[in-house]
Amino acid sequence: MLDATQRARYARHLILPGLGLDGQRRLRGARVLLVGAGGLGSPAALYLAAAGVGTLGLVDDDLVDLTNLQRQIIHGQGDVGRPKVDSARDTLTRLTPDVTVHTHPTRLTAANALDLIADYDLVIDGSDNFPTRALVSQASARLLVPHVWASVSQYQGQLSVWSAGEGPCYHCVFPQQPTPDQVPSCAVGGVLGATVGALGSLLAVETVKLLTGIGEPLIGRLLVHDGLAATWDVVTVRRRPDCAVCGSGADPTRALGATTAPGEPTAYASVGERPTVTARDLAGLLAAGATLIDVREPGERDGATIPGALPVPLADLLGGARPWSGDRVYVHCHSGARSARAVDALRANGIDAWDVRGGILAWLTEVDPEGMPSRP
Repeated sequence: MLDATQRARYARHLILPGLGLDGQRRLRGARVLLVGAGGLGSPAALYLAAAGVGTLGLVDDDLVDLTNLQRQIIHGQGDVGRPKVDSARDTLTRLTPDVTVHTHPTRLTAANALDLIADYDLVIDGSDNFPTRALVSQASARLLVPHVWASVSQYQGQLSVWSAGEGPCYHCVFPQQPTPDQVPSCAVGGVLGATVGALGSLLAVETVKLLTGIGEPLIGRLLVHDGLAATWDVVTVRRRPDCAVCGSGADPTRALGATTAPGEPTAYASVGERPTVTARDLAGLLAAGATLIDVREPGERDGATIPGALPVPLADLLGGARPWSGDRVYVHCHSGARSARAVDALRANGIDAWDVRGGILAWLTEVDPEGMPSRP
């Protein structure tokens, strides 16, 4: 039941044709997992909390960076350096005090994806990398949990609802995942914050439709947005009977992260295979002579650097630049997204590369707080 305060708060929902009191009760009883508390996850989480969704789960192992604030509106200036899940939780509970927020300060991996997603009614994928998108797709399809997905690059975006059994899954439409150097990240190619907001808001719309049973979800349809041209197009997409994830021959015992048959090349290494090191441990390794690679852009290094780090921008590294000697290297960026891609690419080429968890933000928090740039 809704008490008097809740009836007043959600009054505009209660008079909506098709939603009404029954739909609001369904929202209150729903459990939604958001993978990523960044650009797409921010508006989606805010609107779902405001809409009265009872339980939200947040999966993200990243820290808030100053460069995030241009689009990740769930975080503020004072949250720089904090775990994103903590910052997002505080914002959501200020907005809607009776929402329950479960924080999962971890990276989604092949080892934990099924356990995390199984506890929720629906999963929203707002991640910013292809390995995580692949894992969300595989785990959701195996568990038959509806999967609402969006992706944004520069001024453009795509959105759909993947629902194994009713329509195609993500892998039906995108069976081959690109390598890290084929699609520029936000840090390399840039992104318009308002475009991310538009797609993130639609994630919330599709989620509300699925939870309440109203409208026609984007199952079997791909929504394509071009911000510069101000266009929205809908493309029909179909299920592939031979899909390795949801097709009739899909192996439910196959390890997540592998979408090809044994002996065939895998499109992208599982994020669960990537070795990592903490900032504290890195300090000792550097003292012993370890090689550290900084894959940030030149302008980013003006604010803070880790002493001894060798600057090799991500694009140069993915292009084959190897200005170091030795068999093992450690890689860092701002907060971990670009370094993860660099490590995957290096390891695919036989180099023993390790990812510095949390990037320079973790270093400044755990090792060298005095090196933190002053906040404007």
